[in-house]
Amino acid sequence: MTTSMGRILSLGLLIVCLAASAAAQSPSKILSRANKALGGEKLLKSVRTWQMTGTIRRVSDGVEGRYDSAAGGESLYGGMFDLGGFETAVGYNGKSGWMRDSLNGLQTLTGDAARDFQAEAQYRNSRWLNAKTIKTRITSGGTAMLDGKTVDVVQLTTAKGVRIKVYFDRETGLPIREELPHAAVTEVFDYADYRTVGGIKTPFTIKTTVGDQVFEIKLDDVKFNVPTDRSRFDFPRVSDEPIPDLRGLFDEIKANAEKIDAILEDYSYTELRIDREPGPNGELFEKSSEKRLLTFYKGYRINRLIEKNGKPLSDSDQAKEDRDAQKQVAEIEDRIAKNERKMGSGTGGTPNGEGQRITIADALKGSILINPRRERYKKTEVIVFDYEPNPEFKPQTRMEKLFALCTGAVWVDTKTKQVVRLDAVLTKSAGSFIAKAKRGASFTLENELVNNEIWLPSRADINLSIKILFAGININNLIRYGEYGKFKTEVKDASVDSPKQ
Repeated sequence: MTTSMGRILSLGLLIVCLAASAAAQSPSKILSRANKALGGEKLLKSVRTWQMTGTIRRVSDGVEGRYDSAAGGESLYGGMFDLGGFETAVGYNGKSGWMRDSLNGLQTLTGDAARDFQAEAQYRNSRWLNAKTIKTRITSGGTAMLDGKTVDVVQLTTAKGVRIKVYFDRETGLPIREELPHAAVTEVFDYADYRTVGGIKTPFTIKTTVGDQVFEIKLDDVKFNVPTDRSRFDFPRVSDEPIPDLRGLFDEIKANAEKIDAILEDYSYTELRIDREPGPNGELFEKSSEKRLLTFYKGYRINRLIEKNGKPLSDSDQAKEDRDAQKQVAEIEDRIAKNERKMGSGTGGTPNGEGQRITIADALKGSILINPRRERYKKTEVIVFDYEPNPEFKPQTRMEKLFALCTGAVWVDTKTKQVVRLDAVLTKSAGSFIAKAKRGASFTLENELVNNEIWLPSRADINLSIKILFAGININNLIRYGEYGKFKTEVKDASVDSPKQ
């Protein structure tokens, strides 16, 4: 080997080594180093609550005001700031999120805004420390350049597909930037002036960029593990308009159920269920899909599969589905007859048989109802309230047992007394030894007013992990409803006619 060739190879090896040192480290190493730089993983995990106060300045015009934010453990989170007399406040109470400002008043967050704010609330309480528990996927975001320096990027993707990016200084190991989605915009937080508070490194200067607005926050006081009143995260009462008794409202919903069931039997609509899986970087992609036609008979749902993975069924397969629909009708008639015989003989019987549609009043009759408020949702006057498990309630039916472990929020149309939207999160693992749904499973249902007479499903989001014996299954479904049609069903000889629209 010539001397010149040896130098070339040595130079090549040096370049490879330098390139390797410049490449991003593994996310686990980056986060481990960050934990140590911030004060140690044990100390960070000991933090249950925190409060921060200071001043905020809008960079564009220099207007200043007060700033206050806090986390109350679990996923309780909120804050407020005042700029020139214009106040903005947000909060997440573990069940639903809200926002209030001097221009638009108070409103419950829904859709992407609700999903993103819930993810932020969880992150503000525990950073990345309990990512596994809440099914958040941690992946590398590669490297980036900030202020002329190479920094490492770690991406956190929640089970609902919310992606949070965290940038880490290579010299100190500290987080210096976060990017969090909020509906249509991305909020950027830049951190500086780290000081030690109770053994934990804390940034006392925060630059926040939201769209084309930039704000600078200077903290005066930071406290960890101080008593925090849970009520500060609840919905503020800003109206003197009386809220109806919620149990009375439930009675109206239940009394209205038979009328709604009669209307429902004149409708059909489609259900497109999309099964999603996380990709290598945590993003959700479509794995498979099924489209079904839904109709109703005597309070029971009848479904036919009509498409699979975007393709119509073959004639033979569709004929099989039609025969199955006829079988469903026969089973419904048989079930109703059995219930009538049981009730007639005085042995009980179940008014809501297996597969029969039940009202939200039935499902939540064992829950504690809190935080009632009046709002507008989809241009409709609604009553919104939160619910949480009642430890003294003894559930009897399968649905009662499920909702007895759930927390969330419900939106009810004040005029029709029908449910407009429902959010639910499982607070404890539920099920048997054979199959168990894990804590943290979530369900969101949004309805749409059709023909100004009935609220029908428009969108649902289901996310849960199920343990079957010793195997785990993750279910992430997006369901879209549509193609609403009105028809008249006639039942003859245990068959159901196809919808005539």
